[in-house]
Amino acid sequence: MADVTRTIAIANQKGGVAKTTTVASLGSALAEQGRKVLLVDLDAQSCLTFSLGLDPEAVELSIHDVLLGRVGAAMAIQATEDGVDLLPATIELAGTEAQLLSRPGREYVLRSALAEVSAAYDVVLLDCSPSLGVLTLNALTAADELIIPLQCEMLSHRGVGQLLDTVQDVQRILNPGLQVLGVLPTMFDGRTNHARAVLADVSGRYGLEVLEPAIPKSVRFAEAPAAGRSVLATARSTRGAAAYRALAEGLFGIPA
Repeated sequence: MADVTRTIAIANQKGGVAKTTTVASLGSALAEQGRKVLLVDLDAQSCLTFSLGLDPEAVELSIHDVLLGRVGAAMAIQATEDGVDLLPATIELAGTEAQLLSRPGREYVLRSALAEVSAAYDVVLLDCSPSLGVLTLNALTAADELIIPLQCEMLSHRGVGQLLDTVQDVQRILNPGLQVLGVLPTMFDGRTNHARAVLADVSGRYGLEVLEPAIPKSVRFAEAPAAGRSVLATARSTRGAAAYRALAEGLFGIPA
């Protein structure tokens, strides 16, 4: 068990850039290393919850209940076959932001909720919704670090600047200790000039570190959720699984 828990938000307000895949796969890679990992699903679409083998419609207690103060986080956490624990989401999360808007200190609700359980984990990974609303602000306020998954195409690139503007506001007002680890190229095809050019432009324009290795494009990532497991379990010898293992080692090292 680490002396200090690292809480990392995985965020990009553009959908379809592999945020959920990154949370599930990186979390599973860290669990393979023997680390204690908690994943938090902050998207009402509940893709992370479904991807790890839970039926969102059958979940009785979720992050929605935790954020509204109905139960403590420990009561809603569920174990998964991938060796990580999960704070699941349901469609009810779609109404959580509206219910939090009138609450004082609404941006700190997630941080307070996780304080109850975070000491039991080496790593907490926050799967953010594709927006810059109250739930994403909660994630950025609760996090120590931020990873920005980036599909190397122009539309994905355009959202990075908006996200970084929000991050600067969070650092100034809500969470001065938040650090941006960098952008993670996902669905990457290094054979195309366009992908390489977008990645170079993002790195140069915003001064962001490019995390390595890039995550290759693979149909295996799309197939894994149907099995309720991460790609490290369903296609463990593929380049994609190897890339997430290497990412985990690069970010965290190999436990003694």
